Amino acid sequence: MAEINQEIKNRIKLSIAAYAYEYKSDPIMSDDDFDQLALKINPQEKTGNIKLDNFFRKHFAADTGLWVRKHPELNKLEWLYKEYFKNCDKNVTVQ
Repeated sequence: MAEINQEIKNRIKLSIAAYAYEYKSDPIMSDDDFDQLALKINPQEKTGNIKLDNFFRKHFAADTGLWVRKHPELNKLEWLYKEYFKNCDKNVTVQ
């Protein structure tokens, strides 16, 4: 099985967390965990998804989650949030 790029994983986790906080007022990770993960994001890294690579290069800011409001795939973030976090135990660790 191919290893999934860590940058992609981090971007997805952070995007869902930012979506949950900014749109649903439902933090799914602590502020400290969010900040630590945000610092791991490398907006210059190419992941193979041109649209999202451009988005992260132009709009991502590690010191806030407001960038998610310009995310080009909000519908996917909403689906992931509903599928994995709405109605779940808040102590679930985001892998």
